[in-house]
Amino acid sequence: MSEILVLAEHSRGVIKDVTFEMLGIGRELAGVVGAKLMVLILTHDEALANKLSPYADTVLLHKDELFKDFNSEVYQGILTKIISERKPVLTLIGHTPTGIDLAPNLSVSTGLPLAADCVGLKFENSKLRVMRQMYTGKINTSIGFTDAQEYIVMVRPASFQIPGQMDKPGEIIKLDMPVEKVDYKKFIDYIEPEITGVDITKSEIVVAIGRGIKEKENLSIIEKFSSSLNSAIAGSRPVIDKQILPPDRQVGSSGKTVKPKIYIGIGISGAFQHVMGMKDSELIIAINKDANAPIFEVAHYGIVGDLFKVVPVLTQKINELKGGK
Repeated sequence: MSEILVLAEHSRGVIKDVTFEMLGIGRELAGVVGAKLMVLILTHDEALANKLSPYADTVLLHKDELFKDFNSEVYQGILTKIISERKPVLTLIGHTPTGIDLAPNLSVSTGLPLAADCVGLKFENSKLRVMRQMYTGKINTSIGFTDAQEYIVMVRPASFQIPGQMDKPGEIIKLDMPVEKVDYKKFIDYIEPEITGVDITKSEIVVAIGRGIKEKENLSIIEKFSSSLNSAIAGSRPVIDKQILPPDRQVGSSGKTVKPKIYIGIGISGAFQHVMGMKDSELIIAINKDANAPIFEVAHYGIVGDLFKVVPVLTQKINELKGGK
């Protein structure tokens, strides 16, 4: 039977959500082509394999201290051997900083075609087609491959639902393969931005601003609105890059992940890098003058309008409901 292989991504003892998202679409595709769903975890912590077994037919566990911290060269060596031996019809890797560092070179070493940043996958007449977005998510494109028996696809995080657990946990198979140490590339340390008085990951309400705020001088409008809600203020990467907010307030793939009860995105287009960091919020509200902004695809409620007109009105109404406080 053919196989679909998912590469588990993890960091500091935590399996990333994109792994489970890939297992969800992997399970769906495996049912279509009659394949077994496999997940490979390269780790120094054997316990992580137990967290994956309820989501796949088989967990391939390779335990080695060299996998304690991610090194794309070490990963590539092992994955090249595994893919060459098992020949999975499809290998799924997250389109994350980790995957971006690994997948292109892996495609070269295996000789397999690669599609990056995919938000949809399907088999048509035994041939794989993927969906990618263009023009900041406003257009979806369906793309085919050159003729091949096997493929490598990088999956955009937050593109698929995390599936429920399978009725029977998958078998865990321990691999015993030599791991080649790499001296010319090594992990040094994790560096996180200092907290500037507000921890956005612990706030029940988060008001996030994007490039629509334009300049730092306009921040007072958001501060008044945030104060009326007793919320924390966060931002997308463009806001951080312009130094409107400090780095520890960034939400997204290169920032922090937040899961507040209420997330209000103001002037944020909704690029996938940002959505990765807030998609699991209980309630998502978006305010944007562009009706086609991708943020509306993940929002539960949306307001199409100029934030400079909408936000002051909302602030006034909230204060009125609070009795003018």
